[in-house]
Amino acid sequence: MNTFLKNFGIILIILGVVVLGIYSIDTPASNTPLIFAGLLLIGGTIVHVILNRIIE
Repeated sequence: MNTFLKNFGIILIILGVVVLGIYSIDTPASNTPLIFAGLLLIGGTIVHVILNRIIE
């Protein structure tokens, strides 16, 4: 469980990159995927730093 929690932020960052990749392939009319990807990237970074400080 600790290894999953340590890598949870990285998983969120990878999901943000996947959303950006899908956005670049099929450009929708709105900017909602960009906002969602940005939140995933920033949130994943914050979660990664906080969880690694708590677990260690």
